[in-house]
Amino acid sequence: MRIGELAAVVGVTTRAVRHYHHLGLLPEPERRANGYREYGLRHAVVLARIRRLTELGLGLAEVRDVLGDDAGKDLAEVLTELDEDLARQEAALRERRARLRTLLDAEGGVPAEGPVSPGLAALFAGTAHLSDSPMAVKDREIFAFLETAMPAGDRERLVASVGEALGSPGAVARAREAYALLDALADAAPDDPRVEEAALTLAGCVPPGLFPEAGDREVDEDNGFLRAFYDDLAPAQAEAVRRTLRILAEERR
Repeated sequence: MRIGELAAVVGVTTRAVRHYHHLGLLPEPERRANGYREYGLRHAVVLARIRRLTELGLGLAEVRDVLGDDAGKDLAEVLTELDEDLARQEAALRERRARLRTLLDAEGGVPAEGPVSPGLAALFAGTAHLSDSPMAVKDREIFAFLETAMPAGDRERLVASVGEALGSPGAVARAREAYALLDALADAAPDDPRVEEAALTLAGCVPPGLFPEAGDREVDEDNGFLRAFYDDLAPAQAEAVRRTLRILAEERR
């Protein structure tokens, strides 16, 4: 058989056959006097086996192991590992689909900051009326970021604490007031007298559980994340947040 005939019989491309030659998976046939390769039945058998193994999901390095001298042992080993890997992938896919379904079925739809956890999505849905505030929108983005960046236990504490902060009509009203004060500082100078009022109001909205061990690190300008956060705010807004963190740190000492 010529290379085209071999490829057609097994159901692969001639390019794949040449690639398997290059990797040493398929033995090179002898060339006839006219220079053409002449493939035999043994080549077709090996090529068909390569195709079956790759269709199972084996990589070519694994196929090489299977085609080695102790092929029986290697094949069983490799297929067992492949089965275990596929089982892990199936479990991960089921979990991902369940998370997607929860997000899609959530009241209020998928939040603009999504995907987020069901708990945070529910919190965002319950406070959607605050999203007319530019500062509230920034807060939602930060909460979504923190939930991604934090360890699992801290994520749960974050969502619970924010839920506590906004868990009653009175708390939501206080948050709206704080956001309005911060929004009003968008074009103000850092020494604007309204900065102190915004900081005190914002501090009154933050539940104790959000910063259980507040200290100087909460206002440390050497913290890269805080620097980036402050840089994203107007100067007076950044100063209000700094003062808020200082107030919380002082209260919890």
